[in-house]
Amino acid sequence: MQRLIFLSAIGGLGLAILLGLGSWQVQRLAWKADLLEVIQTRIAAAPVDVPLTPSEAQDRYRAVTAAGELGTQELHVFWVTKEAETGYRVISVLETGDGRRLLLDQGFVPAADKDTRRSSAAVLVTGNLLWPDEGDWSTPAPEVDTNILYARDLAYMAEQLGTEPVLIVARSITPETAVTPQVVTAEGIPNNHLQYAITWFSLAFIWAAMTASFLWRSRAKSEG
Repeated sequence: MQRLIFLSAIGGLGLAILLGLGSWQVQRLAWKADLLEVIQTRIAAAPVDVPLTPSEAQDRYRAVTAAGELGTQELHVFWVTKEAETGYRVISVLETGDGRRLLLDQGFVPAADKDTRRSSAAVLVTGNLLWPDEGDWSTPAPEVDTNILYARDLAYMAEQLGTEPVLIVARSITPETAVTPQVVTAEGIPNNHLQYAITWFSLAFIWAAMTASFLWRSRAKSEG
């Protein structure tokens, strides 16, 4: 009898853990859905002036507009487009009329156009503020000699170009440049929590069935 009680306790504990993990993923699913709605709302909203002290929590993906002088100094971030074309994102300085120096992700150029000289110009930019979440321990360090980055590191880019650590990803630049804007969207943000929840609940069902079967056989043996 003690053995059956012990096995029942272990089975019940395992079932509770699996059900708890499944319930947690359901909660995460609702949280991610709300987050995506906030992101999509910010992206599609009417653009506003760039806040004086933007924060990632309050202003990530916020639609903004800014007028200023487009700098000629650039950083090039290695990139592969959705169409599998390799090239670079062009990061430059946008110096606004009130003297702010902001980072501007102008968009994409093919690899062949990486070193094409682009002139300074007065422009009007509409885009979205972004704090990129790119790179990890395996990301190569920037190649200073060839001016190639492998992630949009805000702190590094701001230091190199002498700007605020504030990045505008262009949606449009007027007048147009030879760089193709890469519009910010919510498409790349995963929401796999439903799959995770189904997995945990399925494991819970299997665990419960196996536990019940094991207990039934153990009881039958003890009674036999």
